Amino acid sequence: MQPQVYSQSGALERSEAAKVLRNTYALLAMTVLFSAVTAGVSMAIGMGRGMSLVCSLGALALIWFVLPRTANSASGVGVVFAFTGLLGASLGPMLNHYLGLAGGGQIVMQALGTTALIFFALSAYVLTTRKDFSFMGGFLFVGLIAVLVCAIGMMIAGFFGVHMPLASVALSGVIALLMSGFILFDTSRIVNGGETNYIMATTSMYLNILNLFTSLLHIFGFASDD
Repeated sequence: MQPQVYSQSGALERSEAAKVLRNTYALLAMTVLFSAVTAGVSMAIGMGRGMSLVCSLGALALIWFVLPRTANSASGVGVVFAFTGLLGASLGPMLNHYLGLAGGGQIVMQALGTTALIFFALSAYVLTTRKDFSFMGGFLFVGLIAVLVCAIGMMIAGFFGVHMPLASVALSGVIALLMSGFILFDTSRIVNGGETNYIMATTSMYLNILNLFTSLLHIFGFASDD
């Protein structure tokens, strides 16, 4: 009887993980599309950097103070849409800047295409192998802290008129690698039952994709700058 019980339990866990995965990808697709719409509106109205910062701060407030309280209810879906919509809108000034460069359209499309390729390739690898990448959690967390410290240091240096373009693009490369690691880590957690809340999973995956895209946009923009 025991082997049968274990088998049924394992099948139930796999079924639950598959359900979370489906819900996560469905919500992720809708929120990415919604943020693309808000980014387009932001670009069309010529949103300034100040308003972009306000949108980013509003998104942070939602994810820190509102989402944890609503993640287990239907209202959490609305919070995720509000969060991703604000972040999408905050991209408007950045996208307008790159589109204003020579070959700007190609730069943006390269960043979008590479982001999609990396995301689908890494996700497919985890889904087919079902490999557990939970061991990466500590390394990724330390890497994230290091990136934040470096970014703050560069912002302070820029305030005093010290600009480091090579260091900036190198940091973008590190962020791209870090977000790729997070895609593996977060997908693995869903597949192996470590994450059972599709709203939280969608939020994490969206942030991975967004940060990967913006870092690649910076790298391609720097590479095409004569």
